[in-house]
Amino acid sequence: MSTQADVKSLDTLAFVKAALAAYAHESGQALDEVELEGRKAVDYITVDRAAHWKAEVRRCSDLVNQAIKDLEHCRTFKKVGDNQPSCAEEKKNLEKARAKLAHAERKAEAVRRWTPVVLQQFRETCVRLVHFREVIDVDCPQAIARVEKMLRALEAYGQVTGPRPDAESAGGGAAASIVRQAGEQPAAPAPPLPGDAAPAGGAA
Repeated sequence: MSTQADVKSLDTLAFVKAALAAYAHESGQALDEVELEGRKAVDYITVDRAAHWKAEVRRCSDLVNQAIKDLEHCRTFKKVGDNQPSCAEEKKNLEKARAKLAHAERKAEAVRRWTPVVLQQFRETCVRLVHFREVIDVDCPQAIARVEKMLRALEAYGQVTGPRPDAESAGGGAAASIVRQAGEQPAAPAPPLPGDAAPAGGAA
């Protein structure tokens, strides 16, 4: 396996580091907003609507009771001889009041039925958000630190000064000269040419 690094640009690593930091920051803000809006929605259903429809049931019950009293009053005090008054208006008001009461009771029952479901779903969502927040709070800083370490190592590597070409050439030339001197043998004397005088003391 190769141990050499093929680095094209330090700017790319710097960009990755900045992108990770921006992602962690923006994702953290988004999670806060999701949790806040989710809590608002849960409170709206389980608290606001529950209180609203409970109050509506009481109010509509009072309207029904009042409409019943009005109808009884009409039948009692508007009777002429043996003729029973129609009390059409009072009957219509009673029907409307009962319809409103039935509607309020259905809404209140729906809130009671869906409240535990909404709470359970919100709790499960919060568990998933906790796992995601661990990625933002733990994994992202670790990744940023690793990229930062890579950047520092590469910047330090880039500041290392290599051997100068002139010194390398001079050193190489001197070494080559030493090698040549060590490997050279003494040159043999050239053979005498015909007619040359023999050296003194030589054979005749």
